Amino acid sequence: MNDIVLFMKGLPDFPQCGFSGQVVQILNYLGLNYKGINVLDSDELRQEIKNYSNWPTIPQLYIKGEFIGGCDIIKEMFQSGELQKLLSENGIPFNMS
Repeated sequence: MNDIVLFMKGLPDFPQCGFSGQVVQILNYLGLNYKGINVLDSDELRQEIKNYSNWPTIPQLYIKGEFIGGCDIIKEMFQSGELQKLLSENGIPFNMS
């Protein structure tokens, strides 16, 4: 099981929306191992993940099964250092550059 899962439009190598692409850039910058799941493959999956998280938009980032947020939240957390702190607290290694 992956500690970090990103429900996104497209795949990490080929994001199909700008918001998904921005989160992919942050995760890649931090050198994280994560699984990207393309919600465009299934209307049912896309709706279910929104219901599950009670969050209306994609992308959605999960760390160890916990919903963290969408694009704006992830960008803010990354810029403030909160995302890196959360990764450390969960024992997930990342690039410090």
